[in-house]
Amino acid sequence: MSRRGNRTPNPWLSKTAVNGALLLAVGYMLFPLAWLVTAATKDAGGLLAGDAFSFEGFDLAGNLSRLAEQGDGVYFRWYLNSLLYAGAGAVGCALISVAAGYAFHAYDFRGKEKLFGVVLLGVLVPSTALALPMYLLASEVGVVNTPWAVLIPVLVNPFGVYLARVFCAGYIPDEALEAARIDGAGELRTFWSIGLRMVMPGFVTIFLFQFTAIWNNFFLPLVMLSDQKLFPLSLGLYAWNSNAHAEPDFYPLVVTGSLLAVVPLVVAFVALQRHWKAGLTAGSVK
Repeated sequence: MSRRGNRTPNPWLSKTAVNGALLLAVGYMLFPLAWLVTAATKDAGGLLAGDAFSFEGFDLAGNLSRLAEQGDGVYFRWYLNSLLYAGAGAVGCALISVAAGYAFHAYDFRGKEKLFGVVLLGVLVPSTALALPMYLLASEVGVVNTPWAVLIPVLVNPFGVYLARVFCAGYIPDEALEAARIDGAGELRTFWSIGLRMVMPGFVTIFLFQFTAIWNNFFLPLVMLSDQKLFPLSLGLYAWNSNAHAEPDFYPLVVTGSLLAVVPLVVAFVALQRHWKAGLTAGSVK
């Protein structure tokens, strides 16, 4: 009688299949970055010739020099704007989200779960659908075409509040809060000295998510801003790319600028990887 149906699967075949799939996924993700690195060394002729993957005609220094000179250095003004919007917005959003998640975890009040349900509904609403209402509100307040028009809307993130509540439930034991209150600590002191410190991995995780979202944000600045000096990188590079069809010399500037725009995201994730890895693990277990 044939015993083929009882054969034990070969573990090497499973490992090969998994590793092969992982290598394909890594190659798929790194392919655009590799193109960006090599294309940033080309002039307009090299890019339009289609040989972006070779290092022939290496001129990265020239591209960086022209990038700094274009528009009296407006690119680095956009760079600083993006750092301001993403840095300040992500810190403020993470702090607000953790405070809200802490309140949902630590306190019992009427309608708490219903209110949290409203927060979860906010996760389902796409940000693009809110751009026009936010523009009308900003116009009423008089902050259109100012940095506040970009900063204020990104301080609220329903998904961040949800994550913060999950992290607080996993990291902050009720006994620690009770001990702080017995020792005479006020509610703000308890949150700042105990709650926030215990949930710091969650804070960093929310910060990184929001930093990436704000750094890549395009539609909100497009709606809110008209002064080029206030543009973030995403909007500024888009404006240059629109001009590249008429002036091909903008192509190397857009590609080189895009390469430099990746650097803060890489630095942020590498520098904070210990915290956000711990935060993701805690969230997944909970």
